[in-house]
Amino acid sequence: MSQTRRLAAILAADVAGYSRLMGADEEGTHERLKALRRELLDPKIAEHHGRIVKTTGDGLLVEFASVVDAVRCAVEVQQGMPARNSGVEADNRIELRIGINLGDVIVEGDDLYGDGVNIAARIEALADAGGVFVSNTVHDQVRDRLPFAFEDLGEQQVKNIARPVRVYRVRATLTHPDANAPGSPLSRIAGEGSPPLALPDKPSIAVLPFVNMSGDPEQEYFVDGMVEEIITALSQIRWLFVIARNSTFTYKGRPVDVKEVGRELGVRYVLEGSVRKAGRQVRITGQLIDALTGTHLWAGRYDGSLEDVFELQDRVAVSVAGIIEPALQAAEMRRSAARPTTDLTAYDLYLRALAAFYPITKEGLIEALGLLEQAIAIDRHYGPALAWAAICHRRLVEDGWAEEPETSRRKASDLARQALQAGENDPGTLANAAIVLAYFGEDIGAMIGLVDRALTLNPSFARGWYVSGVLRLWAGQPDLAIEHVETSLRLSPRERMGTPLFVLGMAYLFKRRFDEAAAKLLLSIQDDPGHTPSYRFLAACYAHLGRLDEARAIVARLRAITPQIVPSDLPWRHPEDREHFLSGLRLAMGETT
Repeated sequence: MSQTRRLAAILAADVAGYSRLMGADEEGTHERLKALRRELLDPKIAEHHGRIVKTTGDGLLVEFASVVDAVRCAVEVQQGMPARNSGVEADNRIELRIGINLGDVIVEGDDLYGDGVNIAARIEALADAGGVFVSNTVHDQVRDRLPFAFEDLGEQQVKNIARPVRVYRVRATLTHPDANAPGSPLSRIAGEGSPPLALPDKPSIAVLPFVNMSGDPEQEYFVDGMVEEIITALSQIRWLFVIARNSTFTYKGRPVDVKEVGRELGVRYVLEGSVRKAGRQVRITGQLIDALTGTHLWAGRYDGSLEDVFELQDRVAVSVAGIIEPALQAAEMRRSAARPTTDLTAYDLYLRALAAFYPITKEGLIEALGLLEQAIAIDRHYGPALAWAAICHRRLVEDGWAEEPETSRRKASDLARQALQAGENDPGTLANAAIVLAYFGEDIGAMIGLVDRALTLNPSFARGWYVSGVLRLWAGQPDLAIEHVETSLRLSPRERMGTPLFVLGMAYLFKRRFDEAAAKLLLSIQDDPGHTPSYRFLAACYAHLGRLDEARAIVARLRAITPQIVPSDLPWRHPEDREHFLSGLRLAMGETT
């Protein structure tokens, strides 16, 4: 069969909660859907010159020659839905989700396919019940030709489409008497009644009441207390906007739509969960969701005993907060990467710099530093950007990549001190400034004090525990260093907060546990092949083990990355630690001690 291409407006629609409706009343739902097609959908599609391409049990695909007709048809269909649901229980209402795209389609007989069709289907999947979502190509064509408002939802990464798609929610001006009914599909399209709250200028989250699945009303106090502890722990993350308990607990005992919660509370992320009790054991599950798209970002579970309720609540709250912090930052980095380069704030530049920082390479560090300098130019008191710029300069010196090492040393220390003045109560700024200043010789006890303060402000701060481990190692406390780095790994087992495997390898080397040190350092190199200190310590470790051929092979690999084999700065305060490392490295280089 021959194929052709043409430009078309594609409308994709489906029934929200179709499986649930069919499970509750298969025959009745089927009859109501037939009536909906016969009495509303088909007449509206015909009125606006659409062609039904295909239907499924819960949806349909429609082609329009005019994108204006497609959008007008979608809005009028949604306008007609409240009357059809009048008198129907909320759980039994049929509600539609509609997505529209304008794009190139492949025509084969009566069928259509290609990205033009796929994008419409993906946008429909993003839509909420009762909503009409459109692509940027639709928005650009109709925004001045229809009396509707369009809410920009940003660029969305959709399945099987290479580039992000900018999506808009259609908001029409309606006069239907039910338009202002809270939660009605009509109110969601019209934007009447309570408008969505604007998102704060930093990441925002609401923690919904967890569901008590134990069947024991007496456990409500534990479930509610668990949520309160998590809210408190998240509130200690200074860069995160956290909705207060009094607002989120208004949803207690109610079925909720996470996207609706996001709009009503003005947050981008929602944490929800459940608690199930069996005897004296309890299982707590949680999931973090992007309220804009409904995407799941993280899910986890915790098992414990109710013998010490408060200890269990505290442990879970700290663990959840520690994992959510890097998960949210990673989500924000993805969001920022999708924004046009002409619309970047200092915060976006900062996020892009963090994305460029890992894995560590000379080019990546220079790119990250350039982005941070742009952020600082926008806001010269931006503590996190100042502190990470100091980290970049320190790493250029440490890895032997600085064009002018003394200039980079001076800039690193100056930026770290500026960061402390700008962000004296920000845990991340405190930790990053402390590790830079300690590396260049500041009093190690004072720098440990800064990190301790950071961990007091936020006990679930994974990078803070990592930096604390580094400073303890430099201070000659390898056992405490191992303990603190392992705490950071428990809090953030997947996301980067530094080079924890390298720090563990250093600690085991100083404890003369060479086999364990070598294992950690090898893993560190696999994880971050551009991290030059890992090669130096692995070469020293192999030399102390008498494996000189392997030690020299590691030195050869190091020379391919940097000309600087022996580091210019030795931050270990105990002379015996420095000499133990240097003696091994000299052996690996073929020098005699």
